[in-house]
Amino acid sequence: MAVVAYTEEDVKLLARLMRAEAEGDGQLGMLMVGNVGVNRVRANCLDFDGLRTIRQMVFQSPGGFEAVQKGYFYQRARDEDIRLARRVIRGERFHPATNSLWFFRPDGACPAQWFNQWNAGRFKSHCFYAPTRSDCPRVY
Repeated sequence: MAVVAYTEEDVKLLARLMRAEAEGDGQLGMLMVGNVGVNRVRANCLDFDGLRTIRQMVFQSPGGFEAVQKGYFYQRARDEDIRLARRVIRGERFHPATNSLWFFRPDGACPAQWFNQWNAGRFKSHCFYAPTRSDCPRVY
């Protein structure tokens, strides 16, 4: 059962986002980016207050994803990408993105905090950041 509402176009959008942001980190990296996206739709807090759909999350501006904002969100969703997107829409979660709402790719080590949010961990090139349970209970 899905943890967020979606259409088939939403699945493809999420799949494209996952590919654009983390294809170089493999399937698990892409799944973690998908976790962050789904968490943003579920969260209704902080920078993501009012987001209700996958489409709104993907195209959020300001505060959205670099791939969309900087123009490398152009590749179509492949069948494998779509399969991965369906997994996160169904609620599969992967540490350290389990409850994360943010990630970024630093030049060096992951800072302990990023925009006042605590580091939840690193996977390959991306650092993941999660809000506190009291700030965003819906992502827990």
